[in-house]
Amino acid sequence: MNFIALDFETATPQRDSPCEIGITVVRERKIVETKSWLIKPLYYPHFNSFNIAVHGIRPADVKNQPDFAELWPELKPYLEGQLLIAHNASFDMSVLRKTLATYNIPLPEARYTCSLKFSKNIWKGMHKYDLKTLCNMHRIDFLHHRAASDADACARLSLKALALTGTSSEEEFDARMGCKIARV
Repeated sequence: MNFIALDFETATPQRDSPCEIGITVVRERKIVETKSWLIKPLYYPHFNSFNIAVHGIRPADVKNQPDFAELWPELKPYLEGQLLIAHNASFDMSVLRKTLATYNIPLPEARYTCSLKFSKNIWKGMHKYDLKTLCNMHRIDFLHHRAASDADACARLSLKALALTGTSSEEEFDARMGCKIARV
């Protein structure tokens, strides 16, 4: 299975305030690339102190970075026509949708699913299913709340889930992973 693991960090509670995006490209069950981009959010220089405490990204870090509309031509080829996987995809997909709407950019033709949801079906009985807990259980090292590292951790966790369930195609995904694939 080929997919793109995706993670956003935001500057504020507003979903259209991404300040970092990370992607990990998986081809034929192998991680082939992990990248991240800092983003100058729409509300620059306003950052919420809680968000800074979570990810450590500050206004000075994004001062000279492109805004999302400027970055989109580089990002779109990674997302267009792909299966996207995010941990807590409801958050990351809402950031993508809201940000694209804010900049009046059409949604990409892509599909997505959630590693948080399928983890609950595969590793039953855990008290928590956050990325940190699951990565600790599977001995996946990562720097939590930095987009490239979170995307890479999501990809590694997803690869473990796919292998454990014997899922080799999107057509088998729902039945084996217990989680639907939706359209962006």
